[in-house]
Amino acid sequence: MTRRDLIKLLSILGVSSMLPFGHSAFAAAQPALPIPPLLRPDANGRIHLKIQHGQSLWGHHPTTTWGYNGPLLGPALSLQRGQKVQMEVENALNENTVVHWHGLKIPGIVDGGPQSSIAPGGIWKPELVIDQPAATCWLHPHPHAKTGRQVAMGLAGLILISDDESQRLPLPKNWGVDDIPVILQDKRLNAAGQIDYTMDDISAAVGWFGDLMLTNGSPYPQHAAPRGWLRLRLLNGSNARSMRLAASDGRPLYVIASDGGFLTEPIKLAELPILMGERFEVLVDLRDGKAFDLVTLPVKQMGMTLPPFDRPLPVLRIQPTENKGHTVLPDQLAALPPLPKLEGLPVRTLKLSMNPILDQRGMEQLMQRYGHAAMAGMSMDMHGEATAAPDPHAGHGSMDMPASGQGMDHNMAQGMNQDMNHGMGHNMGQGQNAGMGHDMPNQGMNHSAMSMDAPQQAPGQFDIWRSNYINGQAFMMNKPMFDVKKGQYERWVISGVGDMMLHPFHIHGTQFRILSEDGAPPQKHRSGFKDIVRVEGKVSEVLVRFDHLAPKEHAYMAHCHLLEHEDTGMMLAFTVSG
Repeated sequence: MTRRDLIKLLSILGVSSMLPFGHSAFAAAQPALPIPPLLRPDANGRIHLKIQHGQSLWGHHPTTTWGYNGPLLGPALSLQRGQKVQMEVENALNENTVVHWHGLKIPGIVDGGPQSSIAPGGIWKPELVIDQPAATCWLHPHPHAKTGRQVAMGLAGLILISDDESQRLPLPKNWGVDDIPVILQDKRLNAAGQIDYTMDDISAAVGWFGDLMLTNGSPYPQHAAPRGWLRLRLLNGSNARSMRLAASDGRPLYVIASDGGFLTEPIKLAELPILMGERFEVLVDLRDGKAFDLVTLPVKQMGMTLPPFDRPLPVLRIQPTENKGHTVLPDQLAALPPLPKLEGLPVRTLKLSMNPILDQRGMEQLMQRYGHAAMAGMSMDMHGEATAAPDPHAGHGSMDMPASGQGMDHNMAQGMNQDMNHGMGHNMGQGQNAGMGHDMPNQGMNHSAMSMDAPQQAPGQFDIWRSNYINGQAFMMNKPMFDVKKGQYERWVISGVGDMMLHPFHIHGTQFRILSEDGAPPQKHRSGFKDIVRVEGKVSEVLVRFDHLAPKEHAYMAHCHLLEHEDTGMMLAFTVSG
């Protein structure tokens, strides 16, 4: 225990007799919340990150883990808008890796996609120019087919961007005291206490999930905070687990920021769903001096309803101290720019699907291994059914057409369906065929029906590393699927129709606005700038614009952020030209 942790614990124990506890909290065995150090550029504008091995202790055996500048996770990079930062990323692992600066609006050449691989012993020196509003972003590995495993091993860290406007806002800003990171990840250990990561049919189908929840790398830690407003910078850093966060005593959560920065005003919620890769900043009122838990509630997602996640699970104990804290909840936060006119903007359609063989085998093995509880109330009848033959006219690119109206409503979906069936529209992706999928508006399709877009494969055979698709194509690193013009707004329609899996869809190089999400208007706390949108059996639409170039050699990525889907093909490369 560090001196800082000891001081925190003594402060907690000094007032513990005054507080109502729902269980035995703050026992000696309950760890203090680890706070990653802030790492700022040095006098020469440089930041050094070393990707290294280490050990963590979560049970009786030391667990081998990986981290940035330490054994697990990493520091929080503290950056200012307008800064030019020279990163020095050293790879001390025995395999290739790379760092993706998730959420940063930077050129493709420094974005950290799978093309920018760092060999063992190598050093990568990207120069990052920070030119976007204040936000909580993050960094994580992005090597092709290895992202899930390397994140599971512990590679993740926060990026905190500040600007003049954020400094003026009356918000908690005392790092590690009333402004704290909450990085949530689930792990699975084998009998030897090592991280049990395997890419099998279940992982490729529903993702890799665990039975141990960690908060900043620690199981159910505690944090002592002054009586006032507490700022939580939430990151769902899990490979495949979505979450619903709430306070154990029902006190509200006030969302003040999402992936790309501040909202216009705090949004009061009783619970906060958070997808893999998403970030939210939340204020919680501690002025009553009562302790409570931050809990994750059960979610309806296959594989994620197994114990201990089949009931509310505490992930962080919050204990107010006697010290007076921040007492202001601001009424206004940031002014979001109005949406541009949507009429006439090009529309690009992306369809997400899974190989039907993987679908059937994954669901069957999930049931065999974990029982029906793992299905989260979903029926096996929706999976592994006979499917139509691949559509010979289905292209591997994008379908683009003039747009009218706002949002992706039912009539628009029907119109798009008719245009697709008649081969209408034009294709902006160079060298690609027009025409994709005939089924987008049909909400009643079974999970396997999307296989009509799947590549032809021999009966009973499939390559697990190429078993998830976008527009019928598994990821091709050296063949970008389309090109976008720099500074041009586009409407991207992302369809999960016919596929009942959860797909948190992430787009590199931009912060977009959600026009519709899984068939509905975006909720207020999801109406700001985002880089992940929910797609789960329906259609989502986002308004994107790219302000930097991304050539073929360093194309941007767009992919499902359920990392095992990404690693097994549900990712595409695209370029941005001037």
